Amino acid sequence: MTDNPKKILVVEDEKPLLHALELKLRHEGFIVTTAADGQICLDLIAKQRFDVLLLDLVMPIVDGFQVLQKLQDAPNKPSTIFVLSNLSQTEDEQRVRTLGAQKLFIKSDTALSVIVDEIKKL
Repeated sequence: MTDNPKKILVVEDEKPLLHALELKLRHEGFIVTTAADGQICLDLIAKQRFDVLLLDLVMPIVDGFQVLQKLQDAPNKPSTIFVLSNLSQTEDEQRVRTLGAQKLFIKSDTALSVIVDEIKKL
């Protein structure tokens, strides 16, 4: 890892997956912050800068689509946004890309190592 590790915000309401992503990313040398819902995500982004946002779509309080919408004009918007979801319709992928996400990972089809490798490529 470089001398300046990337700061990653992982937003996921499934606790086992959130914990697994956190452990794997920390093990790779990233600085990881976690949130279990979209409102916490928005509050954290308002207070600090993250290089990467790894965002679930279906969550309580504020969902991932609403987060992406609210981040459109945010001064602290992360430079890279990856979406993690089990929503796999073409319309969902088009919508998250229109809202600023660079990539959509389908949870059921994507190993955690693939996600980590994509972040390491940045």
